[in-house]
Amino acid sequence: MSLPLSVAPDVADALAVGRPVVALESTIISHGLPRPDNLAAARRFESLLSDQGVVPATIAVLDGELKAGLTPDELERIANEDVPKLSVRDLPVAHARGGSGATTVAATSFIADHAGIRVFATGGLGGVHRGASQSFDESADLKTLSEVPITVVSAGVKSILDIGATLERLESLGVTVVGYGTDEFPSFWLSSSGHQLDWSVPDATAVASVMDSRDQLEMCTALVVANPLPESEQLDPALHDRALEEALRLADEKGLVGKEVTPFLLQTIVDLTGGQSLAVNLRIAENNIRVAGEIATAWSKL
Repeated sequence: MSLPLSVAPDVADALAVGRPVVALESTIISHGLPRPDNLAAARRFESLLSDQGVVPATIAVLDGELKAGLTPDELERIANEDVPKLSVRDLPVAHARGGSGATTVAATSFIADHAGIRVFATGGLGGVHRGASQSFDESADLKTLSEVPITVVSAGVKSILDIGATLERLESLGVTVVGYGTDEFPSFWLSSSGHQLDWSVPDATAVASVMDSRDQLEMCTALVVANPLPESEQLDPALHDRALEEALRLADEKGLVGKEVTPFLLQTIVDLTGGQSLAVNLRIAENNIRVAGEIATAWSKL
């Protein structure tokens, strides 16, 4: 039985002849940025790749169909319609009901892999939540990355999560993590989390070499490329620490649990930083997309 997957013609053509392709998630468009800036950003993300000679493949689900690559009208739908976030577990329900939604890191990785796309750019990964020893709250991104051989470029995970536990979990799941020009794992808004990495790579060619070795070893787990923002572009560390501490305090004061916590923390940090964290989000996404394009180009040459 064939997967209910529609691959855009330009994406399919590029894959057929070995041209570089990069997958992009759609949750950042639908939930991560305010309207109408989100549509402008989505177009900007795709143009950054096109300018590199790389074919963008924004991933989403529309009317029950899994999409690898969107038309301009479809991109507008994701930006302007009130669609839910879809993780891997949600895909069969959305398909059965003919529903639409924006894809998380997990769902984007799943769909991109089935489309034959090997490189994916995102902002930050999901991870192990603070207090997970009691709540068992852990992003589905981690399990999916243990099952899908895709290369994901991210700025680590957000500091609202338990970064140390997330790295331990990735290790347990057999997911390879390399620092891109760094030996420290970034914490999204900040260039470093203080957690050291076992491996680093200097450039896109080195990443492509690791991808090739993974194929030779017949490994089916993801390769996470931890790509920090330059220190000059990160959120001011003192402002970050104050905002994070206050956001965590307010969430605890309100007694928030489960799915309520992350959206509250993220919005509160935007408010407490006067929108600076949102501006950093955009820089992170663009920086990761640029690096992913370089990696996809290096990979295509192999």
